Amino acid sequence: MKQDHPSAVGRPREFCTEHALSAALRVFWRKGFDSASLTDLTEAMGITRPSLYCAFGNKEELFRKALDLYEREKLAFIAHAISAPTAYETVERMLMGGCAAYSDPDTPGCMGVNSILSNKGLASDSIRQELSARRIDTEARLRERFERAKAEGDLGDSDPATLAAFVMTIAQGVALQAGMGVGPDVLRQVVETALLCIPPRRRAAA
Repeated sequence: MKQDHPSAVGRPREFCTEHALSAALRVFWRKGFDSASLTDLTEAMGITRPSLYCAFGNKEELFRKALDLYEREKLAFIAHAISAPTAYETVERMLMGGCAAYSDPDTPGCMGVNSILSNKGLASDSIRQELSARRIDTEARLRERFERAKAEGDLGDSDPATLAAFVMTIAQGVALQAGMGVGPDVLRQVVETALLCIPPRRRAAA
């Protein structure tokens, strides 16, 4: 009877995929997509290239999985902002949450911004498109929140789409400035200035 070769028999992975993905996230976060080499990634993850391809697919798929993890762990303030009871508090939570996340001394700024800044050319078009699609999705969620606020009489004459674009622009500016070393105190002052443009919070019902 023919015996299966040991290499043909399925074997359990010899590493924790969650820990490996967290390690890959830190590399992508610090270096951006283009500047993170496969050697950088495999050394940080403690695995070989074949193991990387088997567990995560190619480099782009690994980046997407790392980006999913980043959004779940580091961008939770976005969902917290969108769930706020008023439009004003949504903007406040969104922008102040970004200040805290991107200026944290233990983190290298914004993963998306770092990847855009590290972009070297056409090889990363799909990554730019991925980051753009996620930005568009966040802006759409904000717009929907502001449309609901307007229907509830909580937004005055402000246009929901314009306000969502404004908030995203300020948020991205905060991320970029934090990545360039601007301190949290200055970033919070910028956010406080931006909040002056937002209709005041609705009075709570008696």
